[in-house]
Amino acid sequence: MDFAFSARAVELQDRIRSFMDEHVLPAEPVYDRQIAESSDPHALPPVMVELKEKARADGLWNLFLSHGDWGAGLTNLEYAPLAELMGRSIIGNEIFNCSAPDTGNMELLALFGTDEQREQWLRPLLDARIRSCFAMTEPDVASSDARNIRTRITRDGDSYVVNGRKWYTSGILDPDCELIILMGVSDPDAPPYRQQSMILIPRHTPGVTVLRDLPMFGYTDRLGHGDVLFENVRVPAANLLGSEGEGFALAQGRLGPGRMHYAMRAVGFAERALQLMCERTLSRVAFGGPLADQGVVREWIARSRIEIEQLRLLVLKSAWLMDTVGNAAARMEVAAIKVAALDVAHRVVDRAVQAHGAAGVSDDTVLARLFSITRALRIADGPDEVHLRTVARQELAKYKEKSR
Repeated sequence: MDFAFSARAVELQDRIRSFMDEHVLPAEPVYDRQIAESSDPHALPPVMVELKEKARADGLWNLFLSHGDWGAGLTNLEYAPLAELMGRSIIGNEIFNCSAPDTGNMELLALFGTDEQREQWLRPLLDARIRSCFAMTEPDVASSDARNIRTRITRDGDSYVVNGRKWYTSGILDPDCELIILMGVSDPDAPPYRQQSMILIPRHTPGVTVLRDLPMFGYTDRLGHGDVLFENVRVPAANLLGSEGEGFALAQGRLGPGRMHYAMRAVGFAERALQLMCERTLSRVAFGGPLADQGVVREWIARSRIEIEQLRLLVLKSAWLMDTVGNAAARMEVAAIKVAALDVAHRVVDRAVQAHGAAGVSDDTVLARLFSITRALRIADGPDEVHLRTVARQELAKYKEKSR
């Protein structure tokens, strides 16, 4: 295994690190204040507009996308440390146009979209002229098993008609959201993993109703997490993404890199939390000295550093495998890092919250928000238990072969 970074990757790390320190981290309180003062909690704050324009002008744009001529052409191994650096801030990824759900949707369009679909949707997403959302999870079924999805996509002449309900459709309340990529059942009589298809739905198509904006541990996300009803939503047949029955395969193609991105960012979350914990415990005095002199606090710090280093190595190994043998061959490692990354990040954040005392559960630091995000991401893109099932199944398969 070779985890050495290319010269280009090292140069981009330096530039991203400087951009984060000089522009992004200082902008966090401005971003929060502008959202609080806005009449629309989902509107793009002016500071975000400014930072996105600057990042694009500096060539730090769409770094996540490697397919064709659309993206920066970086490998997963090259992108991993960049995503970690962006992940130090909750607003970091969006500034560089590397934030979900757009990243996964752009990858889908780049890989499986027609020329017309790419021109209509991918190009403006790459330019950040529009935003998008991904509608897969449903409130009435266990959506971690895609075979349970009930939303119907029915062919009717030259159109498809969509009926169903989705929730936690992240991004749909952003005023700039123009595209919904929806996964639903197009053929209930087909084999279980050939029943689903994906369809492109313009956000303002008649029949699309956002019932409510769902908070996440009490936080209202700027992009919004929509509870969405689809009633006789009619779109042209040309809006099908890929072919009928390919929805499950497309979802796996989308979620695999997405899980990698989550893991990369989680390392950044953990590093930010550890930094805050160290700074806090060195500056706060109790029982005759800095909190950092307490044995239990030193153990928190030591264990956090060890766990972050272990996680980073697993992420880099997984990225290297995806680059060298492909996503399918790296399936176990990708499942493993989805579990490990958010587990480590949440644990480190929890220690940092404890070290901050009352300030840790307030909005005076970023820790409470990081706590909610790292906990919620243990469910997003498949709960931990699904990925543990994947790892265990592949591990047991080795021994089943030996016993035959």
